This record gives sequence, structure tokens and C-alpha cells, in this order.
Amino acid sequence: MSDGAPPEVRERLLKAWRGEIQAGAMYELIAARLPDREAEIMRRMAQAESSHRGRLEQRMRELGIEVPAADSVKLSRWARMQARIAPVDRLLAAREAAEDDEVDDLYKRPTGDEQTDRLLHEIRKEERSHSMAVNEMRAGDGDGDGTGSGGPAVPLLSPNQQAAKARLDKIMGREKGHRTGGGWISDAIYGANDGLASVFGIVAGVSGATAGSSFVLTAGAAGAIASALSMATGAYLASRSETEVIEANLARERAEIESHPEEEKEELSLFYQLKGIEPETADAMAEQLSRNPDAMLQALAIEELGSSGADDGNAVQASIAAGVSTGLGAMIPVIPFIFTTGTLGIAISAAVSLVAHFLVGAAKSLVTLRTWWAAGLEMTLAGVIVGGATYLVGLALPT
Repeated sequence: MSDGAPPEVRERLLKAWRGEIQAGAMYELIAARLPDREAEIMRRMAQAESSHRGRLEQRMRELGIEVPAADSVKLSRWARMQARIAPVDRLLAAREAAEDDEVDDLYKRPTGDEQTDRLLHEIRKEERSHSMAVNEMRAGDGDGDGTGSGGPAVPLLSPNQQAAKARLDKIMGREKGHRTGGGWISDAIYGANDGLASVFGIVAGVSGATAGSSFVLTAGAAGAIASALSMATGAYLASRSETEVIEANLARERAEIESHPEEEKEELSLFYQLKGIEPETADAMAEQLSRNPDAMLQALAIEELGSSGADDGNAVQASIAAGVSTGLGAMIPVIPFIFTTGTLGIAISAAVSLVAHFLVGAAKSLVTLRTWWAAGLEMTLAGVIVGGATYLVGLALPT
């Protein structure tokens, strides 16, 4: 179906429409990784994006613009992987920046169509509010309404939920925060990065000093084993420390239930109210749970700490992921010297190591959210500098 809308109007409406679908999909993916309370906020923001999309589609139909199929707009595989692996705080920061960019790019410039400009202006105010809401969620100390100064047309929290969150923030302000760790995938990526970078330097230096003799294999293998064991033990100790923090938080929560049962019961009720449960029902649920201190502790741990602690801090898994990935990354510069030595071994080792640097750098962008090719090139450049410098040092050293 052809339309009579000016090209600028058509282009801006379609671009805004695609952006709303992608933003909603990203919020849903982030929500899947968060505890219930934060996940509910993310889902409400996804619903708000869906509302924007509906209003844009209505305007497009009024102008005779064909609305494409929604499933034709998808997040890239890379973006989906980032949403599942990258730290949530970084994802929210990137989403906040994207909201700001969309405001400037899509909604500030007039299109020439008064009704379309009015719609885009309304959405602009709501997108700015979303940016503020995400910023407040990242900071953890906002005013709790999630709306900013303008307030979106689709509220993130109802008045009752806003009141509950304000009261909950006062209670939570008297309790210390908790920390949560990253996933084993990011640990594995950084392990491979560290192993590759450090042992490539060793191999390059010994190659320069010995002209690529068999000593390179000995030094490289020793370095790879040492790096893997160091990373494995470090990851184990870090994970154990995190587990100890969680256990300490649970012990503190148990003590608070014993010393301030009424306040903890109110806190649990407020958590339920934030999910949309009526205050009377939330109070009854909290009252029921308060009769079993262990059940109440588990409920508060899930709501406040994001976990009951039963499956947290898998130190062995973290140790294996870090050790194996570091060892694999570290062995890449060494492998050519298993089959050859001399100049050929040096050349092959340098080539495969720099390719591996690029691939590991690109993989790191899953965690850092940088452009994959830029992260890969940066890592490759770092490899060139490290390898070149250590090779020159090896040449200068007596053998």
C-alpha cells in the first residue's frame, strides 16, 4: 500500500517504531536476570515502550503508512548475548544513553506534520522520564517514583506502590547493602584474556633471547600452567569471599527478624505491595510467613538480597571456569613450538596469538558493551605492543 506521507514523517515514525520494539525487548531480557522487585520495574518500562509503539502504529495507519510486521524487528544475536552476559549495571547505563540519543535524534527535530510532531513530543517527554528512571535504578537512591520530573503516561509504579517504595526505602536505608557477582562466562572471557596476554609476552621475550629455541616451549608451558593455577585459586578465593558476604547478610537478616520482627514484617509486606498486591493481602501474607522464621528469612532474602543464598558462590565452578579458560588462552602462543622452532615457530606463534587477541577482545565486548570490532582491534594492538616490546627485551638480554 502506498502512502502520501512526506518522506521525513514516514522515516521518523518507522525509526521510532523500530526503536520502541528493540527497547522493549532489551528491558524484557534484563528483567529476566533481576530479582522480582527490580524485574517488575523493567517489565513496566517494557510495557511503556509497547504503549509508545501502539500510538506510533495508530498514527502511521492514519497517514496510510503500512505498518511492518513486529517480528521483522529483532535485536541482533550479539545484543541478545550481551543482554544475557554483561553486568546489569552496564546494560542499564547503555539503555539510559540510548534513551537520551533517541530523544535528541528522533523527537526534537520537527517533521513538518503538526500531529506527528505533537505525538513525538509526548513520547519524547516519556523517553526522558525512562532515562531518569533507569538512572535512579542504577544509583539506587532516587525518589522512588521512577517517573522523573515529567512523568510518563504509563506510570512505572502506581500511587500505592510509590508510597510503599518510599516507606521501604526508609527501612532499607537503615540496613547495609549487599553485593552480587558476575557470571562464570565473563570470568572465563577475562581468564582467557589474561592467560593469552601474559604468556604471549613470555613467549615473545624468550623467543627474542633464544632465537625461538626449544626453551620457548618450556618457558611458555610453565607460564601457562602458573597462570592457570593462579587464576583458578584467585577465582576460588574471590567466590568464597562472596559466599561469606551472602552468609553474613543472611545472618544479619536473621538477627533483624529476631530483634525487630514487626519492622521486618512490614518490610516484607512492602516488597509484596511493590509487586501490585493490595496492602491488606500483602500484610496477611507477611503475617502468615512471620509465624515461621525460616520461611520469613528465605522470603526476605529473595526480595532484599536477590537470592536465598542456597545456590550462590559456586567457588568450584568459578575456579574451574577461570583456570581452564586462562590455561587455554595461555597455551595458544605455545602450541606452535610443540611442532617447530626457530623463525618459523616465532612467526606462526605471533600470527595465531594476534588472531586470538582479536577474538578474545571481540568476546570481551559481550561484557563491556563496546563495538566488537573496536574491542578486537584494541586487544590486537595491545598484543602487538606487548609482544614487540618483550621480543626486543629478549634480544637485548644475554643468553
